[in-house]
Amino acid sequence: MAAPVVDDAAARRAARLDIEEFNAAYCTVLDDGALEDWPEFFTEDAFYNITSRENFDHGRPVGLVYCENKAMLKDRALAIAKTSMFGPRYLRHYMTNTQVTGIEPDGTICATVNYILIETLAELPEGRLHQAGRMIDRFQRQEDGSLLLSSRIAVYDTLLVPNALVLPV
Repeated sequence: MAAPVVDDAAARRAARLDIEEFNAAYCTVLDDGALEDWPEFFTEDAFYNITSRENFDHGRPVGLVYCENKAMLKDRALAIAKTSMFGPRYLRHYMTNTQVTGIEPDGTICATVNYILIETLAELPEGRLHQAGRMIDRFQRQEDGSLLLSSRIAVYDTLLVPNALVLPV
């Protein structure tokens, strides 16, 4: 019989550290361009959405990216890595102010984190803010103690995305 799930200050602190380590690895994969490894951060039935703050605040499900499971994430990663044509770019993801907002009885960890995404293009070598916002996440702890995302909603505050959103946030 599994031990009961605890939601207290100590459990939230431990979960926050695990999430910060998870997000550091997540950002490294995206920043290094290892797109085919990106879906491995998600459960099989994961939900992933990149949406504007306005759409999120009004309960509109539409987003720039909308994936309902890991297979869709894999398709997106493969399409970007193997078939998409776009100018070379470098990204740097920064995630901060991680907050564990709750640990549900089934062990799901609910959290938020602020993010910024800096993009450097050949024609803009100084880099620029591509997106800023927050992630609204749900994590599942695996049998080995690791975390996987069962849901990640990236809610961007920036009113305009400078160019087509090509790569995951």
